[in-house]
Formats: sequence, structure tokens, C-alpha cells
Amino acid sequence: MRKILCSTGALITRKNNRDHRLLREMAPRIPCDGFEFLMYDSWYPAWEQVAEDVARMGLWIPVLHADKGIGEMISRGEDGDNELAQELFEINCKMAQRLGAEKLVLHLWGGPASDSHIEDNIQQYFLLKNTARRHGLLLTVENVVCNRENPLAHWKRLAEEDPDVAFTLDVRFARFHGQLDLVFTDEYRWLWEGAVQHVHLSDYCGGLMEWDKLKYCLHPGEGNINYEQLGADLHRVNYDNTITLESTSVLPDGSIDFAKLGNSLERARWIYCGKASSK
Repeated sequence: MRKILCSTGALITRKNNRDHRLLREMAPRIPCDGFEFLMYDSWYPAWEQVAEDVARMGLWIPVLHADKGIGEMISRGEDGDNELAQELFEINCKMAQRLGAEKLVLHLWGGPASDSHIEDNIQQYFLLKNTARRHGLLLTVENVVCNRENPLAHWKRLAEEDPDVAFTLDVRFARFHGQLDLVFTDEYRWLWEGAVQHVHLSDYCGGLMEWDKLKYCLHPGEGNINYEQLGADLHRVNYDNTITLESTSVLPDGSIDFAKLGNSLERARWIYCGKASSK
């Protein structure tokens, strides 16, 4: 199922007051197959209304990106953090159900503590996975950047603990850690035998672990990722699943650069699918 999705996080930001209702008028102008819905922490008080508003738009939303703060809470590990993370994750799962999503993307670690106490994060993973499963959702763990070890080391650890673990590969994060080429080597062939269930696309303009460059979620071609090679690699490993473009497309005044966004989505489609959109 080679489908090109657009992240709502590329469209709905603080610059337009995180107004989810804007999706209704935006969606027809975006040449994608569907959307990955990014959950913001500011929506929790009225999450049911947000879910109802978006569900009524009739958009295809096969993936929900869980609130990134969940992993940060688990990594921080202060009193009550794990319990709150579980509670908020349950809401994310309910949101995903309301929107008709099938997969969840999770930052299992994050924030200043990052992967400093990774065993605690892995312990919480199993609880989160069970919650997702109760809601009929596939939980995928993203290769979030680390400040102690590296994402692939933690992916291997998770796979040892749970042979059925699923992942989301973020190419920008992989490039940041110098692991984008590595994931396509024979050593990691097992990732492409069912473990990687989703991919995030955006570009990266820095070198190995240049933290100040990570804040830019660039469009393909604005950084140093070789997207033609990436497309060839994805074909070589027979990846046949969803891909989401995450590149920031919101202008300073809160409007959307639809031309730039459209070009990037079409480029992604040509590289991955070998054909243009029917829109």
C-alpha cells in the first residue's frame, strides 16, 4: 500500500493558533492520499470536540502521531509521570479511533532526559502497546534522536524484548545520527521484513549530531539527504507501506505555502511510487 500522507503538523502550528478547523479548507488543495494527524497537548481539554470536528471532514487519516510529550514524561520519570503518560496515551488512542486511524506513531523517549534511562522507557512501552491493542491500533516506535546512545541500538533492544515490535523510520533523525545508510544494509535487513511499518520524510542540513540544525524540518532538496538514493533503497528492500511528508509549510503569517508543499508531495510520490498524483 504505497500511500503518500501529509502531516497535519506541517499545516497546523502555533502560527495559526493550532486551529484544527483550518484542515477543512486546506485539505482539497493538498495532493496527498491522506493525512497523519499530529496530536497537540493543548487539545486535551477539548479533545472530543477536536476529534468530532476533524472526523466530520471525511478525511482519510490512517495514522495518528501521539503527543510528543508522552515520551518526555516517561524519560523524565518524576512522581506521577508514568501514570499521566498512560492516561494521556489512552486519550490519544481514543482520538485515533474516532478519526479512523490504524497506526500510532510514538516518541518513546524525548526531552532533556532522552534515553538516559532507556530500560524504564522500554518497560512503559509494553503498557502502551497493550493500550493501543485494546483500541485496535498498531503502535509504532519512532527512531527519536538520543543524547546518550542511538536510536538503532534501542530498536534492536526493543526487538529482542518484543519480536512483534513495529517502527516508524524518520529519515531526518536517521541522517542526524548517521544511520540513514545503515538501516538499508544487510545487518538491518530484518527491519524491512515487517518491522518498519511507516516512514517520515523531511530533509536535514547538518552533519553528525548537529543539534542546532535539527530544529529545521526542511523540504526534500533543502538539505543533504539524497532522496533519489532513498527511493532506490526503499524499492530495493520492497517497502510497501505509508510515507508521511512532515516538512514545515506554514508561513510567518500562519498561511500555507501550498505550491511548495505540493511540489514536495509530488516529488515524494515520484520517488516512492513512480507516478504523479491523480488530483
